[in-house]
Order: sequence, then C-alpha cells, then structure tokens
Amino acid sequence: MDRPAAATSATARDIILEIVRNMREGLEPLHYSTLPPAIYHVYLHPDDMERLRGIVPRILDEARRALDEEMESLNRGGLASRLKLARRGEPKITAPEGGWQIRILENTDDDVDAGDIVIYSELALPAKEEFGAGSMTKRIATRRMAGAPASAEASYHPAHAAPETPATPPAGALAYIDYEDRGVRKTFYMTKNEIVVGRGGRDYWTDLKLDTLPDVSREHFRLRRDPESGKFFLKDLSRLGTTINGVTVPSSIEVAGNEKHDRNVEAPVPDKARLGLAGVCFLEFRSTAHG
Repeated sequence: MDRPAAATSATARDIILEIVRNMREGLEPLHYSTLPPAIYHVYLHPDDMERLRGIVPRILDEARRALDEEMESLNRGGLASRLKLARRGEPKITAPEGGWQIRILENTDDDVDAGDIVIYSELALPAKEEFGAGSMTKRIATRRMAGAPASAEASYHPAHAAPETPATPPAGALAYIDYEDRGVRKTFYMTKNEIVVGRGGRDYWTDLKLDTLPDVSREHFRLRRDPESGKFFLKDLSRLGTTINGVTVPSSIEVAGNEKHDRNVEAPVPDKARLGLAGVCFLEFRSTAHG
C-alpha cells in the first residue's frame, strides 16, 4: 500500500499555482508590451519529486495552460484592473515567442523540507546601450515554504557580457578562474593547493562561492594542485555532475542507503580548461605556471 502524502507535501496544484504566481511577480513592462518570464526551473523536495514523478508531463501541460489563462485574464481584467493598468501605464502582456519552458527538478539542497517549492524564472530583455553589447536577463525567484508563500526576489544580469582581459595574476597565484556572478565578470585567484567550489551555505565552506541555480551543489567540487608536479586535479562531489572541456568527470561520491562515501576519485585538469557545473554554470580555468 502506498504511503499517504505528508501534510506538508507539495501537491501538483500547489506547483501550478506557484508557477503562475512567479509569472505575475516577474512581469516586465516595456513601452508597447509587457513581457512575462518564459523559462521556469521548479525545484521540489526529493520525496515530493518521487511522489509526483509519474505525472510531471501532466503538470507541465496544465501549468502552460494556467499561464495562458492567467495572461489572458490579466490582459482582459475587470474595470478596477484596467484602471490600475492605465495608471501604471503598463501595456498588454505578450506570450513568449518560444512558448513557456518549464522544468521540474529535484532540489539537491540538504536543508529543504517536504512541501518546499523553489522557482527560478528568467526573462530576456532588449539590450541597453549603456550596458554595452548583449541582452539583459531578469531572474525572478519565488519560494513556498511547506505550504506558506514567501517573499520573491528579482535580479538583473547581462546574459552575454563581454569578457574582460584578466588582470595580471598576483604574486603567488597558482591559477585563476574567470566566471560571471550576477552578470559581473569576476576573476578568482587560487593561492593555495586546494580549494572548494560551490554555492556554499550554512555548514558548507567554499573558497569560491557561486550565486547560481540550485542545480549546483553547495560543495560542488574540490580543485587540488599537486605541489611536486604542479598538475591540477578535480574531485566531483556534486549530485548533478561536473565536466572538464565538455567531458563528464567521474563522481567521487558513492551513496549507500542514506550515507555518502567519498571514494577519493580525481580527474586531471589541463592547464587551460572550461569547467561545467551541472550544465548551468561554467568557469574558465587557467594555470599561471603554464600560461
């Protein structure tokens, strides 16, 4: 007999309503139209994901339908809504050109509870000359904590910011890593023989802390330099994987029951490499010893 859902479990309807709420809170008015977020990453507790996995296609279908209906309702509105829209000067909402893109994923964070729903959505905006070439992206995050809606946040960042020429590495730097953090091009200098890279968080130490999607683990990988040879090695500690120049790194983590074991598996890192974290975040690694 199947185990009944816990009182705090996220239901399929909860997920659809949260996606619609995220869309409403992420609307971006332009001059002739208002754009809604087009891409939605929905993260569920592993228990909720396992329980709903079989009906995910149906959830996605109905979520797209609910987004269409909400968009039509907001555009049509009643007298009060039309007056409010007129006062704000916001034009009608237009559907995203490529349609609604929704992914439902398992939340890899260890400190989430059943019933939590975290949604990150994105919206491509027209380029603004004062920010240089490339388009702008608006990311909207909403969270439902075990049944109770929580605050939403939005951040803007260039989707294709032009890379800057790296500054001269400081004395003692063993390597440097170029990356983007909230659209700002940054460089991290590796000055010790081992570092931890990931999203960090409570009880998770990281040397290079990344502000990115939950697909990236809090402690995603360790990067080690062998003092004798000067070569670099990467140990993947994540749940959704790491790549080196597009090649997947063998995981060093073995899960047995509810316990994790580090097998101490490492992969060599070339002097120049592109490191991919869960396919959503990419770092440009360079060894200073070999240019």
